[in-house]
Amino acid sequence: MVGDVFTFKAVSEDTNGQYTLVELRVDPEIGPPPHIHHREDEAFYIQEGELEFQLGDQTVIATPGTFLYSPKGHLHTFKNITNQRARMLIWYIPAGIEQFFVEVGTPVNDPDAPSAPATPEAIKRILAAAPKYGIEFIA
Repeated sequence: MVGDVFTFKAVSEDTNGQYTLVELRVDPEIGPPPHIHHREDEAFYIQEGELEFQLGDQTVIATPGTFLYSPKGHLHTFKNITNQRARMLIWYIPAGIEQFFVEVGTPVNDPDAPSAPATPEAIKRILAAAPKYGIEFIA
């Protein structure tokens, strides 16, 4: 999805709707624009690489072993600030957001392959679907 590769580890059906767990691979210089999840809390555990997080008015450089939490309603974003792919686990509580990723993303056969760049069509799909899932992008 626009430069990130999501691998679903646990979805709503696996957790009785309690949480979704994804592994996210983030290519260099990639990250979402600032946004707010109005339905889910979000937690991040960095496995590889280095990511710069903006959580509200706080900036954090996250390296392997870093755990970060962003409650619902909290403005946040992140970006891979290195020239190597980063990898992290993300929990969304409660589950259900995986349907957003399925709706707007593009399936890949090999999660280790370079991600597809963002296209105007992909961005348009994301912006159109986001309100349905309680996601607000901040310009």
